[in-house]
Amino acid sequence: MLMNKTADSILTIFTPAYNRAHTLPCTYESLCRQSCKDFIWLIVDDGSADNTAELVRDWQSRDNGFEIQYIYKENGGMQTAHNVAYANIHTELNTCIDSDDMLADGAVEKILSKWDEVKGKGYAGLVGLDADFDGKIIGKGFPDGLSETTISGYYAAGGAGDKKLVYRTDVINAYPEYPVFEGEKYVSLAYKYLLIDQDYKLAVLDEVLCNVEYQPDGSSNNMLRQYLRNPKGFAFWRTVKMQYPESFKRLVMDCIHYCSSSQIAGNRNYIRESPKKLLTVLCTPAGWALTGYIRRKASV
Repeated sequence: MLMNKTADSILTIFTPAYNRAHTLPCTYESLCRQSCKDFIWLIVDDGSADNTAELVRDWQSRDNGFEIQYIYKENGGMQTAHNVAYANIHTELNTCIDSDDMLADGAVEKILSKWDEVKGKGYAGLVGLDADFDGKIIGKGFPDGLSETTISGYYAAGGAGDKKLVYRTDVINAYPEYPVFEGEKYVSLAYKYLLIDQDYKLAVLDEVLCNVEYQPDGSSNNMLRQYLRNPKGFAFWRTVKMQYPESFKRLVMDCIHYCSSSQIAGNRNYIRESPKKLLTVLCTPAGWALTGYIRRKASV
């Protein structure tokens, strides 16, 4: 018998998946191990050609103690899967667990307990920790005594590494969807988070909520190829960051990247469209140099 807890659940855990039938079982098993099963698992299948759908149908037929929802869509990239997820989530809170990650044991109970403690205080949600499969914190933890923060504020103060974000659904849906650019499949997920940072803080939950398959930053060639494949998406993200700079140094770096991505995209109007026109003029030569570097390195 399939348990349907849609009416009672506070939390939706959503998982974008693209040809991840070989890793999804680990994610599923981590959800089955939760001490509290007052949640919904939403899988957004981003056009998989493997047996993801068959796996999910089998899991849906079991008495898991939590509801499993499944949506299939044409492949469009991670940000489009997030758009679809947010449009179909009806619980108070939501969080994303990637298709090769595992929810840490006891995470749901910790999330709901913390939210019960801080609900009504005006937070956009919670921010917790990611760790690798050996339990090592990704990047840095939270400073002692930190009770609230924004994501951008945490990183500006020296924080590092991915963090697990749990957002109120009404807040995440109050901001624009991730844009889609023809022929491209990438826009930074941090776009929405940065906009939310301007209006809300997150309550800090100093606990590991997710175990992730961590990829060291050193393998950057793939990111360089993404710059070439998705220049409009990257240029868009840089324009947003230029409007909310962490520092002057960061502003200049984002402007140089904006020039480079615009050049790769063939956008001749990039100076006119820039939120920092004079700085963009000054950064254009450095942008050309960065473009050359990206093309050389990405071809290696």
